[in-house]
Amino acid sequence: MISARPEERVPVDLDIRVWGMAADGRGFSQHARAQNISASGARLCQIEHDLKIGDIIGVQAGEKKTRCKVVWAKNTGSIQKIQVGVQLLSRVECPWTTFLLKMDQPSPQSARGRRRWARHKIAFPITLQDERTVVRVTATDISGSGCYVEMLSPFLVGTALDAELWIGSERVTTRALVRTCDPRVGMGIEFVGLKIEDQKRFQDHLRAAYPFSCSIEYQNPSSKRVPS
Repeated sequence: MISARPEERVPVDLDIRVWGMAADGRGFSQHARAQNISASGARLCQIEHDLKIGDIIGVQAGEKKTRCKVVWAKNTGSIQKIQVGVQLLSRVECPWTTFLLKMDQPSPQSARGRRRWARHKIAFPITLQDERTVVRVTATDISGSGCYVEMLSPFLVGTALDAELWIGSERVTTRALVRTCDPRVGMGIEFVGLKIEDQKRFQDHLRAAYPFSCSIEYQNPSSKRVPS
């Protein structure tokens, strides 16, 4: 079984506000910087107060607020002051979702060229879970990097999920992020927890198990179109 791997972090320099209870028992509220973000956590710097592992702090980016748990802390003794790694307590309250989507959004001209894997138009069972709900759904369009799920009540864009799928008899779990949402129709999901080699292995499995299901629309632009 392949367990979920740490998500790839997006480098930014984002102004944030943090508040909570410092290690000395005193409350604090200050501006800081987020320099490394993902759908489940971040690295924060310029913290002016000692924090302990396990402490719960508030974090605000723009108008969005959430609560985070401190998973590591380091005093750099430099302009960066104290750095901390934090994990979001609520996957559906990611305060920097907008910044993640902006960094990941391809331009219209390059969208096709950047698509890594061909999509397969098949009925593929997959299990999705957020903090409160477990749903077993069928992906109708899937590749090694993501899928489209048809459902009447899709999750909102930016929602972080745990996804479970099967490669033959092997159960694979990964973190996933909702990238598109079409109300009463479905949603597009990216498997953000799968490394490239695991994406390739899953893609090879799809190609071998469903050789005639490949969607030509998503193939490499240099490939030849098969007559219909």
